Amino acid sequence: QVQLVESGGGLVQPGGSLRLSCAASEIMFSMYAMAWYRQAPGKQRELVADISSGGRTNYAASLKGRFTISRDNVKNTVYLQMNNLKPEDTGVYYCYAYYRAKYWGQGTQVTVSS
Repeated sequence: QVQLVESGGGLVQPGGSLRLSCAASEIMFSMYAMAWYRQAPGKQRELVADISSGGRTNYAASLKGRFTISRDNVKNTVYLQMNNLKPEDTGVYYCYAYYRAKYWGQGTQVTVSS
């Protein structure tokens, strides 16, 4: 059974940092493109960043420079480093894998508040 398990969310003050992880199992991880999405309260889910199987990255324009996506194909894990966090970054962050099939993680809550 395919699983994407996110971790690393939590409560952080404005200006702080968090590193999210998404560990994948039961997929050929290196073949999959991976992405992070987020959903703020009352808003639609939106793309944060994605990374191809070859390591090419893409970011939401508003987030570029603060967030960094990376992957470790040995650990079957994708990361999202988030710096200089702002209250508007608050939301549930989801991991997404896509290749021949598409899979979502269960999400991890990120709250940016003083």
